[in-house]
Order: sequence, then C-alpha cells, then structure tokens
Amino acid sequence: MTLIGRTTDTTTEAVRTTTTGLPGGAAAEPATPVPVPAPATPAPPEQLKTAARIRASVPVPVRCDGRVHPATLTTFHELVDGREHLAVLLGPAITSVPLVRLHSECLTGDVFASERCDRGAQLDEALSRITATGGVLLYLRQEGRGIGLYNKLDAYRLQGHGLDTYAANRALGLEEDARDYTAAAQMLTALGHHEIDLLTNNPDKRLQLERHGVRVRSVVPTGVHMTAHNSAYLKAKATITAHTLSTEGPQT
Repeated sequence: MTLIGRTTDTTTEAVRTTTTGLPGGAAAEPATPVPVPAPATPAPPEQLKTAARIRASVPVPVRCDGRVHPATLTTFHELVDGREHLAVLLGPAITSVPLVRLHSECLTGDVFASERCDRGAQLDEALSRITATGGVLLYLRQEGRGIGLYNKLDAYRLQGHGLDTYAANRALGLEEDARDYTAAAQMLTALGHHEIDLLTNNPDKRLQLERHGVRVRSVVPTGVHMTAHNSAYLKAKATITAHTLSTEGPQT
C-alpha cells in the first residue's frame, strides 16, 4: 500500500472555478452560504481545567456489531463554543489510558449511511473498537467540518461538477475545515482523561488536543472505508490535509 503524504500544490482548475464557473463550461448558480457561527477562540491550557463541568450522565444502550451494549451519554456545562456535544462512554471500566475518538457529526453518513464520505463507517468502527477496549467517543456537533448541513449539501453539488471537498468549501466562501477542538479538550479534562490513545487519521486532532493540555500517548489509525462514491474525497483528505490513510486498495 502507498501512503499519500501532504502536498502544497493547489489545483488550478479548482481555484479557477471560484471566479469563472464550473469545470466544462457549466455556469455556476450563485450560492448563498448559510451563516455559520465563528469558531471560538481557543482557550489556553490552564483555562481548560475548570472551564467545563459535567452536567449529567445517563445510561443509554447502543447497538453495534449486531448487539446491544451498555453505554453512558454525558453532557456538559460551559463548553467554549456553546454547542451540545456528547461524550459516549463505552466498554469495560477505564483503568488506564482510554481509547478516544473525536467524531464530527455527519447526518448524511451517520443516519442515512451515505457513501459520499466515510463518516458513517468510521462511527460504526469506533463504536465497535471502543466497546471492546473501553474508552470514550466524543460526538461533536460539527456538521460538514464545521460549515453546517445546508452548506455541506451545497458543497456536494459543487463536488458533482468536479471540485474536491476543500475547493468546494472555498468556492462557497467558507473555510476548508472550520473545526475547533477546544471543547473536546474541555470534555476530556472534565472526565479526568489527561492522557489518551487517539483513534484517528487526522493529524490536526492530535495537534489541537495537545495544544490544550491533553497528552496523546499514541495515535491508533482508523480503517480506510473506500467506496466508488468516496474515493475522490478520501484522496483529497490524504493529499491536501495530510490524513494518514492509504487510497490504494479494494473498494467496498
């Protein structure tokens, strides 16, 4: 397998479409991005120790691997971005370093099993792996890498005309990735997890958590859930934002 690293090249055609239309000469319909709350200014590490408090913990059985498993959903007060993020505690009691997944909400993938991305498959994988070892899945309300559901669907439309997932966001006047993980660090700190094993292929998650005082002992890569419908999306993640995944191999 070939591991694709980061490149600084920018696709000229993708940039051109932001001002001259879509590839192939199709005229771009004007798109009005849905307003998205500006990401909160990250707090320094010392503020994370008391910034968030556990609000409630509720036992909720969840289904994965065809079976029902006990889980606890935990909510929080005073998260820096004011959003209703959840911590899902799974598996055996945590006695050492927990396995943690930061999962950004994806209605199309998580609920409707869309194959335009790999998010739904990643959620299933994370639930299964964390249930086996014990740990936490942080379900973060960051639809569309932070741009919101309607804007994400507008970006899908542009991707259908040849733009990659990041160029589509730029064409809408939005950030390539608007996610901020300060609240995730707050949640882990409130749960008492100052050192974790992080289940991810995204290097930015580790960088942001460690910036806020959460030590990442090891990075555990997620699987590569490639299909005929998301291969271009995965290749863009590998080449543009340095996700550590292989885009060569069988498609599911």
